[in-house]
Amino acid sequence: MRLSVNGGEHVLDTPVGTSLAHVLREELGLTGTKIACNEGHCGACTVQVDGVPRLSCITLAHAVDGDVTTIEGLREHPLVEAFVRADAVQCGYCTPGQVVSAAALVAANPQPTREEIRHAMAGNICRCGTYPKIEEAILSWQG
Repeated sequence: MRLSVNGGEHVLDTPVGTSLAHVLREELGLTGTKIACNEGHCGACTVQVDGVPRLSCITLAHAVDGDVTTIEGLREHPLVEAFVRADAVQCGYCTPGQVVSAAALVAANPQPTREEIRHAMAGNICRCGTYPKIEEAILSWQG
């Protein structure tokens, strides 16, 4: 199987039926992608495939046909600093998925409204409840 991740090409011998999250974490060592619910309910595992957010815990690696971007591929994105400035990181477990989803949002709409942010981020759960800070980070990012 061939997989393009964060601009690099990888050839992997992965069993059919393996989740993209597992491949990223266990085979490629990209542990920024978190696995929490493992059922596609929480958003902690969010990555982008061709710029579109995808839940990697329920995405089969063999079915991916496009460029995968993980939180590691977004290290230099201005949203990372915006999340820090807004103190939108609390425990940090959901933060990678939150940033990945937010980066897809601002790529499509650099100045989203609060309503657009809430809609785009609805699939990402924060158990610490930092939603107002996450909104602040997205509203204040410098792109």
